[in-house]
Amino acid sequence: MENTAKNSQNQSWFALQVKPRRERAIAAALRGKGFEEFLPVYRVHHRWSDRIEELEEPYFPGYVFCRFDSTNRLPILTTPGVQSILGIGKTPAPVPDSEIAALQTVVNSGCPAEAWPFLIVGQIVRIEGGSLSGLEGVLVERKSSSRVVVSVALLQRSIGVEIDHRWVYPIAPMRVPVQSAGCQAGLRLKIA
Repeated sequence: MENTAKNSQNQSWFALQVKPRRERAIAAALRGKGFEEFLPVYRVHHRWSDRIEELEEPYFPGYVFCRFDSTNRLPILTTPGVQSILGIGKTPAPVPDSEIAALQTVVNSGCPAEAWPFLIVGQIVRIEGGSLSGLEGVLVERKSSSRVVVSVALLQRSIGVEIDHRWVYPIAPMRVPVQSAGCQAGLRLKIA
């Protein structure tokens, strides 16, 4: 079955909750149906008792992003392994194109990045140099290295990417820090 609404102007990105550890197969099934999908992954070294192996793990386990027209969601929901489309009640909530574009920029940059706790507080910055030029995110400091945190608000998940502090320029005033369950103790905000 092919995505007949491929050229539709009504297509948006949506986050799909999928069966754990089946993200790659589900993304391939959606691609096979003609949908544009995005599964951001990173490389991790896993130590077994007899060897060390490099694996690709999803930044957001249990989720795959897919672009489609929300009025035609039956082909998505009937894909084996797709459990639901994230939204409010029964109404799917789109993920802003800017958040998907930021994730794609980080994944394609080759810069070291890792899954990161969702942050609500911090200074919003823009990177003005290197392969991440133009990327906006929240700047935090961890063990004296600078990182930009790119968040997907709907999932309340983030990824952090190491950056050179000389590339970062503020674009919004500092917000008052608020302790949140999504913030990790020991993270310090860095004002650029």
